[in-house]
Amino acid sequence: MSLLITIVSFVVVLGVLVFFHELGHYWVAKRHGIKVEEFGMGYPPRLIKLFTHDGTDFTINLIPFGGFARMKGEDGADMSSGSFNAASRWARASTLIAGPVMNALLAIVLFAASFMAGFPAAVAYPQITDVAPDSVATTLGLQPGDLLLQADDRPTLVSATPEFRYDIWVAEEPDAATTLTISRENEIINIPVADQRTVRTLLDSLSYRPVLDTQIVAVSPASPADREGLATGDVIYQVNGNLVTYDHPLSAVVQENLDEEIPVIVYRSGAWLTLNVTPRSNPPDGEGALGVQISSLTRLATLPILQSLWQGVVSTFQYVGLVLQLPVLLLMGQLSPAEAQISGPVGIAQMVGGAVSASIDTGLWFPIWRLSAVLSAALAITNLLPLPALDGGRLAFILIETLRGRRINPEREGLVHMVGFMLLLGLMVYITFQDLRTGTMAIDWHALLGQ
Repeated sequence: MSLLITIVSFVVVLGVLVFFHELGHYWVAKRHGIKVEEFGMGYPPRLIKLFTHDGTDFTINLIPFGGFARMKGEDGADMSSGSFNAASRWARASTLIAGPVMNALLAIVLFAASFMAGFPAAVAYPQITDVAPDSVATTLGLQPGDLLLQADDRPTLVSATPEFRYDIWVAEEPDAATTLTISRENEIINIPVADQRTVRTLLDSLSYRPVLDTQIVAVSPASPADREGLATGDVIYQVNGNLVTYDHPLSAVVQENLDEEIPVIVYRSGAWLTLNVTPRSNPPDGEGALGVQISSLTRLATLPILQSLWQGVVSTFQYVGLVLQLPVLLLMGQLSPAEAQISGPVGIAQMVGGAVSASIDTGLWFPIWRLSAVLSAALAITNLLPLPALDGGRLAFILIETLRGRRINPEREGLVHMVGFMLLLGLMVYITFQDLRTGTMAIDWHALLGQ
């Protein structure tokens, strides 16, 4: 069943990404008067012709990986009216660029869908920095420095990144009486609140800084943390009097106090605990100065549609930037090929199957939307690489044509693309062999989603 899910989900996801890619080519080509002879999903031999529209045969083909929009004279010397070669430089360039642009736009939509469907957000607890007169906080007797911990049995969590805020805590019974639990000077205090809407209003109107956002998820045996009693699940508040926050992470605070005994304040099971720990300047390989593995506190959150679309744009550009950095990092030795996780069809199929299985298990769409967005962005940037047979390679020939003032012989260009296609096919076979030999690094979607 797992293998069937992997195969079917891979074909469906890849089919959607390729469909929009080729749709971009098709739509722009038609706008420029270029004849598209066939729009095919999958690769030949042909299984069935669905229909013919405006001179284009729409087909389903036997090999279910990929697709194509075959334009008249695309790989030959045909310079007749309606052929790709006879079109202007702008018409050819815009037609080639349209495929990657469609994938970039699709990535934005898919990233946005992942933010709307419920995504794992880094969260923290709010510590009040200012109390306005006649505010809800003043009515409740809250003071600057108070740390909001719970409303009834639910943590009062907020975004851990001040520039990217989202409401995590949502009241389930807006008219029910509740109790607000705070910490003031390390003392736990319970404050009665008239109703949960007051708490919701309080969180929306407060001036605060996010704290308690770093959780210990593992402790190395015989490490300083282990010897002094730090434990999995502890949330770190202060180290040597310094708050551990998004802007001042644990690693930075610890590096300032190597080989010195320092107090570490953690929040554990509703209580504060202070432990004196000495960070090591020369820890064993794979261990940090304290000997702990940490992660951000996360909870599922959602964003409204406009904010989701903006984050979709931001995420797409961030991913494209990351991909463009990979060759530089590889050449400089800052990243190994194994760490780069370059995968072929087998590796991608395994990742897609894992995402779909996680969505089925958790009932959350985030894994499917997020991985599909990443793959769509990857397809956009990969196709723009200046390699023969790719859209970027064909664009490179148009650039050369522009610089030299005349065209390269279309037959010679077609030969270069054919050779390039064979080399890319060989590279794909090699990467696939590596995927089968070493396997791919699976994404732990359940842990990421906190399930």
